[in-house]
Amino acid sequence: MGCYCSKPEKTPGYEDPTVLAAETPFTVSEVEALYELFKKLSSSIYDDGLIHKEEFQLALFRNQNKRNLFADRIFDLFDIKHNGVIEFGEFVRSLGVFHPNAPVEDKIAFTFRLYDLRQTGFIEREELKEMVLALLHESDLLLSNDVVEAIVDKTFKDADKKGDGRIDQQEWKEFVLKHPTLILKNMTLPYLKDITLAFPSFVMSSEVDDSTM
Repeated sequence: MGCYCSKPEKTPGYEDPTVLAAETPFTVSEVEALYELFKKLSSSIYDDGLIHKEEFQLALFRNQNKRNLFADRIFDLFDIKHNGVIEFGEFVRSLGVFHPNAPVEDKIAFTFRLYDLRQTGFIEREELKEMVLALLHESDLLLSNDVVEAIVDKTFKDADKKGDGRIDQQEWKEFVLKHPTLILKNMTLPYLKDITLAFPSFVMSSEVDDSTM
């Protein structure tokens, strides 16, 4: 009589790696490696197969209590369903934007949503200032308010071509393409190309052959 061996239970919101690989820059093996990473992150505080904001904070800062507008905005954008948690499919699709092979247009669109704090479809001056302060805080850089104001003024002068006191998506795209190192340098994580190296034994036993994609 044969042995019945049950497969390990998948986390809530699990999606087929072949589907995610087809929709993102990742290969099937990389998606499977990301699933191992996701399982670790999603069980660091609450073992429910979902990444909560505290777990996200812990992964970014090694401190679940360190609040930061930048981290909050990244979490909100990863939480595509807006239900307060990040599921596996959301995790992979959102990380895909940071892949070196992701289209620049996708990276620009992501940063626009990042800075559009009120989700009005425009970046207001105060929103830009809030994000500049958050990024400086994250980098442990202390600048005087005058310097921060000068940064914001210079950015608006360069980006707000219509002079209406706000930056729309097309203006933002033109500004970022003109100054790519200012905005896009944090939108590419080179190690995502080598994510499978972190889990060699898992990848070697991949159930799906990437060559069939």
